[in-house]
Amino acid sequence: MSGSDTPAISCQNVWQVFGNNADSALKEALSRHQDPEEAAKELRAKGLIPAVQDANFEVKEGELFVIMGLSGSGKSTLIRCISHLLHATGGEIRIEGEDIVSASKARLIELRRKTLGMVFQHFGLFPHMTVLDNVAYPLRVQGVKKKERQAKAREVIELVGLAGREDHYPRELSGGQRQRVGIARSLVTDCSVWFLDEPFSALDPLIRRQLQDEFLDIQAKLKTTIVFITHDINEALKLADRIAIMRDGKIVQIGTPADIVLNPVDDYVREFSKDVAKGRHANVASVMQDAAHNPYGADDPGLRQDMTLDAALARCMDLYDPVPVRDGAGELVGVVNPADLAAALQVEGAE
Repeated sequence: MSGSDTPAISCQNVWQVFGNNADSALKEALSRHQDPEEAAKELRAKGLIPAVQDANFEVKEGELFVIMGLSGSGKSTLIRCISHLLHATGGEIRIEGEDIVSASKARLIELRRKTLGMVFQHFGLFPHMTVLDNVAYPLRVQGVKKKERQAKAREVIELVGLAGREDHYPRELSGGQRQRVGIARSLVTDCSVWFLDEPFSALDPLIRRQLQDEFLDIQAKLKTTIVFITHDINEALKLADRIAIMRDGKIVQIGTPADIVLNPVDDYVREFSKDVAKGRHANVASVMQDAAHNPYGADDPGLRQDMTLDAALARCMDLYDPVPVRDGAGELVGVVNPADLAAALQVEGAE
């Protein structure tokens, strides 16, 4: 595990360009243009496809980082670069401080076996193996003895809610259950960095919401660093600590769910969140003001800075003066006007 000051994942100036002689074409374009967009234009003029353009971000240890965008935005290509399923055309990618762009094939195999977990939309289960054997398979590849690997597999099978189905085959499971097997298989090696590419998108809405809830429970227990790909803004807002939104290969905004909902940087991001119930995703801290003391005494309605706007507005709508906001220890950290809560909840363009 990396030190606390070292990001779990660091991407600096990452490019993924598809086409003939992409490496040399990218070097030439970057030597002529400081602006990445101008370099991308030159590449496109040569018939190349800059699928990821100058991506820069860090993911903290234990963070759940969501990358989202429309189809073709580059989000799946980017996660494949980070996990080195694709060799990035340019830039630096470090996982727990280690440069994986220059890592040897043997080192990459070792990382995928012990450090990196991966879950994709298609489950990729072995149809002739039971749930137990599917989940234990990565440990079998590592050479772990049967008794030990099966014991570990049973632990993660219970963690994902499939206890009692160890001897079932994939054909005997529902889609949601098969996805749980895929999740368990990716976790069995105690990975410290976990990549998930639209793992729930093929599932029915009810099963999808249930798995999202279970996924958050697993994350709370394991504290694994996660990069999660989705095209669904509601899924992103529900799961993420931070969200990166991509368009045409570029990251256009990175922020907390509240940042994305309340402060979109352009019309593209605004379009994603225009129908979102903002009061369920933004919290009081995003609209409060500074306060030096608490002048409210017995009228204090008991707001907390992590309350959603909906909950806070319901608590204090009958008060017309600014009301106090406290941190988890009960200390005064700011004040907020009920009118600001109400304004932040309004859908743009509404009466």
